[in-house]
Amino acid sequence: MIGAVYRNWRRERILRQSGLDDALWDDTVRHFPFAWTLEPADQLRLRDLVVLFLHEKSFTAAHGIVLTPAMQAWVAVQACILVLNLGLDYYKGWSGVILYPEQFVPRHQQVDEMGIVHETDDPYMGEAWLGGPVVLSWADIQVSEYPDGVNVVIHEFAHKLDMLNGDANGFPPLRPDMSREAWSSAFRAAYADFCARVDARQDTLIDPYAGESPGEFFAVLSEAFFETPDIVQDEYPAVYDQLARFYRQDPAQRFAQASARLPG
Repeated sequence: MIGAVYRNWRRERILRQSGLDDALWDDTVRHFPFAWTLEPADQLRLRDLVVLFLHEKSFTAAHGIVLTPAMQAWVAVQACILVLNLGLDYYKGWSGVILYPEQFVPRHQQVDEMGIVHETDDPYMGEAWLGGPVVLSWADIQVSEYPDGVNVVIHEFAHKLDMLNGDANGFPPLRPDMSREAWSSAFRAAYADFCARVDARQDTLIDPYAGESPGEFFAVLSEAFFETPDIVQDEYPAVYDQLARFYRQDPAQRFAQASARLPG
């Protein structure tokens, strides 16, 4: 309790003493429909979360990339949209974001069924470490402004939420008012259907990478939930409902309301 009180006091102090350049904020928000479609009060809360995120998480440049405030703001606004109604404590337990100029090759070892160790050399757009940093490719972040349902920042930070109770397995810690049975039922059925469609080589409006594992399914569906919510709602309405309950947001409704306000 004392720790939470101090943390909240410290955050309020940071918000009083710090801020984000208006031009930088406006330029960042305009790139992301999930941000500029927010109501003014929600957008202000998102801005406060971004300020706190930038204070609490350290950014490290890798392979010669030069960090700028704009780059850090781009990452922060996409990371913070996930916790807009959850709070920054959902990103507790780790402190770093590492940016590479482009896709990178982490050294992973895999053991096959014969016990033979293999090193993988596949390039990654991003990676989230359990208890460690989030690693991202700036080249892939730069194309994330296009709302096509593929967003490496949202993907990796969804993994971070999933990892709050262990390995990323598609079952993050649910809020007390949510049903574990309803979550399991919705995701299990949708994952089985999606994998069957991918195996049958059907075209899908959701990134086929979602079929890699239940953990990847949750992360990919989170990307689509924030960027192309209508697709998730149409394809897997039960999953959309669970994600809306988990994130405490309804981006499909938000996008529809924003579209209705547009002239013409």
